[in-house]
Amino acid sequence: MAKTILITGATSGFGKAAAELFSSNGWKLILTGRRRDRLQELQEKLGAANVHIAVFDVRDRQQVEAAIQEIPREFQDIDILLNNAGLALGLGPAQEADLDEWETMVDTNIKGLLYMTRRILPMMVARGTGHVINLGSVAGSWPYPGGNTYGATKAFVQQFSRNLRTDLQGTGIRVTNIEPGLAESEFSIVRFGGDAEKAAKVYEGTRPLTPVDIAEIIYWTASRPAHVNINCVEVMPVCQSWGNFSISRDSF
Repeated sequence: MAKTILITGATSGFGKAAAELFSSNGWKLILTGRRRDRLQELQEKLGAANVHIAVFDVRDRQQVEAAIQEIPREFQDIDILLNNAGLALGLGPAQEADLDEWETMVDTNIKGLLYMTRRILPMMVARGTGHVINLGSVAGSWPYPGGNTYGATKAFVQQFSRNLRTDLQGTGIRVTNIEPGLAESEFSIVRFGGDAEKAAKVYEGTRPLTPVDIAEIIYWTASRPAHVNINCVEVMPVCQSWGNFSISRDSF
């Protein structure tokens, strides 16, 4: 019997790549996002019989509730919740940041993940099986200039994932936090307000991770035996590493 994965933010990047990989391995898909046209294209590509799409914004609690209630019966036994929806906005210092951008990151990266997790978890616990896979970031562990609120939201994802593991001990439910480093997708285009040229410079002269790289890691964690829990995976491209401590000289 085919298993079912629910993927938030499935219209691009990691979410889309994961949808394509899981579909190719015979999984049924519940794909969510805000862009109906992209979801419909993906549904048509992967096969409508095995793909249910739901157009809603994870930041809206009522929309989340309504969308979950409308999942067809044949898709309701959700084996994996992939909390992929997330974004970064801006790269300026905290003292110059746009509060609206901060709120959008908190609402998407934290609240959206909470709404989805709280809604799906009881269904998994009732069945005694399931896997919550969260998309974190190396920014949740390692700071960088301009990472302020984005990094803080991903630190939340990291700690929330750990605490979920403790709450779910004995239920059979698995929890994994996947923490990518430099990866080329629409991430930087969104971060820089649609400025493709500025986004391209982030990856200039590098060989970053790709959405397929991350999708394969997601699939690997999901396909371990039921008694094996991958707590977290921190992954960077070879071209990326940690920097030295920054020291400001003669500044005081």
